[in-house]
Amino acid sequence: MKKRVKTLIVLVVFILVVSYVAYFAIERNLEGLEEVNISPVDLSLIKDGDYQGKYSAFPVSVMVEVSVVDHRITKIDIIKHNNGQGGDAEAIVDEVIRLQSLDVDVISGATYSSQVIKLAIADAFK
Repeated sequence: MKKRVKTLIVLVVFILVVSYVAYFAIERNLEGLEEVNISPVDLSLIKDGDYQGKYSAFPVSVMVEVSVVDHRITKIDIIKHNNGQGGDAEAIVDEVIRLQSLDVDVISGATYSSQVIKLAIADAFK
């Protein structure tokens, strides 16, 4: 019985250590998103059409399709969004369309997913 208890304790400690390390590795990866510079897009240079972009920062990944007509963003479809808890971030596309700019504030409570969506949109125009 003592051997089982010791084994269980070692297993629990191991799981806790691995979880702790994984959590901070993910947080460090996501915190780096705030440092990523998103260059302004000159829509006057963008031809009419549909443009796809993607961006990933584990555990968040996004694929978008951006439609441009007459040098204006008319629609942004989020094709894929693996977001963890950042589903609310998808509302950011409405602001990007409204302001015709990527210089919009991230969605509170979905900061990382919002930033990844903006980076995917920027990627569409590269």
